[in-house]
Amino acid sequence: NGDIAVQKMINAQDGQYRAVLMDIQMPVMNGYEATAAIRSLEKEESKTIPIIALTANAFKDAADKARECGMNDIITKPLEALTLKKVLSKFAEQKVQGWIHDGI
Repeated sequence: NGDIAVQKMINAQDGQYRAVLMDIQMPVMNGYEATAAIRSLEKEESKTIPIIALTANAFKDAADKARECGMNDIITKPLEALTLKKVLSKFAEQKVQGWIHDGI
């Protein structure tokens, strides 16, 4: 249920989540709709948090649609731990690079 993901982001404290793994096919609100709703929230974090699509659809149109709605990356199912680790590491590295650039 994508609406639950949106509600969790609305109620989250700053820094509570570092990434969102978003299934594409969910009841009530699908992953595309939930991502668009999260990206439209007033919270600054909702604009920058990495949102990673999870889908069984390995076609290019799914990846294009994921990026169009505000997702940062896409992982196809079945989910492999090494793939997930690589994708999450990429976003963690970008965050650290940002800190270094900002002088932190």
